Amino acid sequence: MPLQNFGSILNFAEELESQDRQFYEAAAGNPACGAQRALFSALAAEAGRSVQTVQRIRREYVTEMILEPIRDFTRAPFCEACEGAAVQTAAEVLAAAKRLESRAERYYTEAAQKIQALTEVSRALKSLAKTRRTRLAKLG
Repeated sequence: MPLQNFGSILNFAEELESQDRQFYEAAAGNPACGAQRALFSALAAEAGRSVQTVQRIRREYVTEMILEPIRDFTRAPFCEACEGAAVQTAAEVLAAAKRLESRAERYYTEAAQKIQALTEVSRALKSLAKTRRTRLAKLG
């Protein structure tokens, strides 16, 4: 499905953040991930804050939503199933978490490039990408 405008980019970003929050909440509750429980709980909380950030960006720049068309950007490369965190081994959960963080970092970086005409929005998306790089480093 193509991401053709400001609204679709931010809607998909919110979807990614919500999906990741659910993944980390499930991982934190997984008995096999007891050693990483605090890390996964913290990542779930960060994803929740990122949802709020995306929603704030959408509210603040709503007037620009329809003015800037986006071309050649689709959600397909960024769609990844992330179920099973509650029953996977700790190694599987960590590997999935790294993939999710890498995917989101790529998404925000590419989205920021696509929406460069909206400088403040592009800057905010780059900031979210930086946050994801930091989170990826936390995962090892």
